Amino acid sequence: MIKTRLVGLLSHAKKYIVYTILWQWLALLSQGIAVFSIAELLEKVIYGSVTSKSVERTVLTLILVVVIRFFCERMGARSSYLACVDVKRILREKIYEKMLKLGASYREQVSSSEVVQVSTEGVEQLETYFGKYLPQLFYSLIAPVTLFVILCRVSLKASVVLLICVPLIPISIVVVQKIARKLLNKYWSIYTGLGDSFLENLQGLTTLKIYQADQQKANEMDAESQRFRQITMKVLTMQLNSTSVMDIVAYGGAAIGMAVAVTEFLHGNLNLSGTLCIVLLASEFFLPLRLLGSFFHIAMNGMAASDKIFRILDLPEPKAGEKVLPEGGLDISFQNVHFSYEKDREILGGIDLQVPAGSFVSLVGESGCGKSTIAGILSGKNREFSGDIRIGGVALGDVREDDLMEHVVLVRHNSYLFKGTVRENLQMAKMDATDQEMREVLKKVNLLGFLDTQNGLDTVLLEKAGNLSGGQCQRLAIARALLKNAPVYIMDEATSNIDVESEELIMDVIHEIAKTKTVLLISHRLANVVESDQICFLKDGQIKERGKHEELMTLDGDYRHLYESQMALENYGKEGNV
Repeated sequence: MIKTRLVGLLSHAKKYIVYTILWQWLALLSQGIAVFSIAELLEKVIYGSVTSKSVERTVLTLILVVVIRFFCERMGARSSYLACVDVKRILREKIYEKMLKLGASYREQVSSSEVVQVSTEGVEQLETYFGKYLPQLFYSLIAPVTLFVILCRVSLKASVVLLICVPLIPISIVVVQKIARKLLNKYWSIYTGLGDSFLENLQGLTTLKIYQADQQKANEMDAESQRFRQITMKVLTMQLNSTSVMDIVAYGGAAIGMAVAVTEFLHGNLNLSGTLCIVLLASEFFLPLRLLGSFFHIAMNGMAASDKIFRILDLPEPKAGEKVLPEGGLDISFQNVHFSYEKDREILGGIDLQVPAGSFVSLVGESGCGKSTIAGILSGKNREFSGDIRIGGVALGDVREDDLMEHVVLVRHNSYLFKGTVRENLQMAKMDATDQEMREVLKKVNLLGFLDTQNGLDTVLLEKAGNLSGGQCQRLAIARALLKNAPVYIMDEATSNIDVESEELIMDVIHEIAKTKTVLLISHRLANVVESDQICFLKDGQIKERGKHEELMTLDGDYRHLYESQMALENYGKEGNV
């Protein structure tokens, strides 16, 4: 059972497989020498012809064989280890490179938990496939033939019987494989589904606690775990049954060979030393294949995992652009742009939008109207759109992804901050940034004073910046974006879920950016967009109203209604207070 594509992908590891087989074969030859020496000595002992020299010679031979086998086993283990290391490195590099090629849009095709699972558990299974199973597969083919060549001169009849019984184990493996394939594919499907559920519940644990829905999710997880336990037990039962069958075949075949050798001895067709050699080496015909059967179950699991890995590696990659954006200010244009996550539900239904270079344009509307989808398209996250989108006169699909990232910076309300120092997080935007540059952007977002009371740029952030407030996290994310110094900034709900003071500070920064850069602001709070050069009100995936704040208020449409509703809500209770 060899998957040629997998072997081809990991061709660099093939030499270590060859080395492992070679060391195993040399160990087998040394064992044959030891068995012949022991058999010869025992024959002399039984017939009373033993001498001190023959004993010494046998002892020295056994010592030499022990040394050789020890060396061969150590070198074989080393070769196997190097094969495992290579396999893990190459596969994880391939998966990582694929994720880079898929870019920000990878989540449209594969879940994060599946990528993590195949990169860890799946790769570990394939490590055993290359490091143990493949070397054992080839060795188990070579070993019986080698032993047959050695023993056929002792007893051709017994050697032929032993060799004939050998194929029974591969036949049993093929039969088991047909049963196991479907079972293991089902196993991996349930396993990845359980991983998805666990990750989702872990990320939303706080929310579950707030709404006291944790027990419900726990029950659902229990049900999924029960299904996983059941499929795991089926896999284990299959493995146990197949191992029992292989044991019967292996030891039964060895017993038949021994019986033939003893019969030949009793009929006077074989001497005692020859009989002993066959009896002692008969099991070696079958033990390699028996051990192969043990690795086979892991190999089958690895093969199922490889299907998952190849599914990721075979994902269609977005068309790679080759053009670069012009330097300086960049205008953005949408013409009849459509987009949908699902075939039956369109998110954007013919968007026409012009964002001149150096302008401050805001997108507003109720949730689900398509605002963030537009941000995702411009940042390269959502690629399956139709229509014409141009940045600086260049079609979005023709722009190199790395160049797009250099010119367009997206800041979301949940922009990720990594565990490490403030300096390390800021240098992601500009690796060669000086301390002065970093301090200046921190000052612009009014975060420098706080950090100076800590450890300055070397202030350590916990996972997801858990030691900072929501407003501080958002200001740090904006500081990182400022350090990038890109011509286009997209602020997607950059002021949501933070306190009023932080919101005001961030809006001041955004207005300052808008003086020299192209800014596309997405906000649910209309008070933040009043000073925009243009406001686009989206509804049902279309721009229903557009213009400045004053112009939209005179229209007396949906924008005015929503603005007045928000203002009334924000001012509720303020009148009449002393």
